[in-house]
Amino acid sequence: MIVLETERLTLRTVSLDDAEFILRLLNEPSFLRFIGDRGVRTIDHARAYISSRMIESYERNGFGLWLVELKASGGPAGIAGLVKRDTLPDVDVGFAFLPEFWSNGYAHESAAAAVRHGLETLALPRLVAITDPDNVASIKVLERAGLRFVRMVRLGDDVPELRLYSSDGEAP
Repeated sequence: MIVLETERLTLRTVSLDDAEFILRLLNEPSFLRFIGDRGVRTIDHARAYISSRMIESYERNGFGLWLVELKASGGPAGIAGLVKRDTLPDVDVGFAFLPEFWSNGYAHESAAAAVRHGLETLALPRLVAITDPDNVASIKVLERAGLRFVRMVRLGDDVPELRLYSSDGEAP
């Protein structure tokens, strides 16, 4: 199901048929370094992840991470969307792309569309985002999408600090 469209991209719900792409994306070195290891190592793990994390989020929240496809080719490039984490009080903007699609503006285009969708269509009062302080590219995407740095946060014990951004510039 198509959720959003931009000039160059289609954002749609992820299905079990996307397992190969999700397996590859979740095991990219950049994903493992900056987002984390989800323990997805096989196609069956990818299908279980899609079912329990992505599809379940659509059903529970009415939103989630969507597959980002290029209109020109119809092929998947990454994921982007909105996530409700137990560790954050507000809905979080998230995105990840395969390296061959970096530096084309796709992350910004999809993240900005997700921000607009969350604030305007879903009427969420505020959106937040978190990123590793060393992830300079993601920091630029978040700032270009209209989010402002608020403070450093720790989302649990024994985890590194992350940069917290907010759509209204206020700390949640």
